[in-house]
Amino acid sequence: MLPSPRVVIEKLWTESDRLGIAAWRTFLVSILGFVAASGGGFLIALVLASNRYVKHTLYPFILIFQMTPIIIMIPMIGIWVGPGLGSIIIVTFVIGFFPVVANTVTGLMSTDKNLLNLFVMGNAKKSQELMQLRIPYAMPYFLTGMKIAGTLAPIGALTGDFLLGSSTSGGLGYMILVYKANTDTPALFTLGLVTCVLGFLFVGSVNLIHYLLLRDWHDSYQTQES
Repeated sequence: MLPSPRVVIEKLWTESDRLGIAAWRTFLVSILGFVAASGGGFLIALVLASNRYVKHTLYPFILIFQMTPIIIMIPMIGIWVGPGLGSIIIVTFVIGFFPVVANTVTGLMSTDKNLLNLFVMGNAKKSQELMQLRIPYAMPYFLTGMKIAGTLAPIGALTGDFLLGSSTSGGLGYMILVYKANTDTPALFTLGLVTCVLGFLFVGSVNLIHYLLLRDWHDSYQTQES
């Protein structure tokens, strides 16, 4: 039997305090895991793109790490780190960092050769080539990876919290277990509603960052505006 929308809204009101705290914890973990995945993925991409030998040596290990099912890695993370926010942030990072690495490496390695030759003719240093050409050229790729990581971050936070959360640090994932144990179906529907809203807000914020960083100079936005 399905609860009526009125029952779901009433449950949202009666559970607002618990759901508000849980949603804030999940949102905080999503942000921290997303920032770690974006920043760490960008740095890893810089290392991989610095030399083709380095890329061919390290990239397969990163690919193997990413292909390992997260459901297998979560218990190991729980054993090594222990339950709580730290382990959930690590789970969120693991789920989200690979799209950032893959897209950023593609952008750094596909810089226009004519522009690279122009920098060589101007006797530009490697640091100048990186900061003034390769990174700006790869920025749309990096931001695309960020958008994917932003979509995965709330999922990672919920998954980690579902398996590693506790009563003292549990978010929306842990509340699934609480409501399931109580066979509270209306509360589960309410939890799904809150999770969807949280996901839309998070992804919308990442899309806004993407727009603000590219709107003034990238060709895609210049073409749209013209």
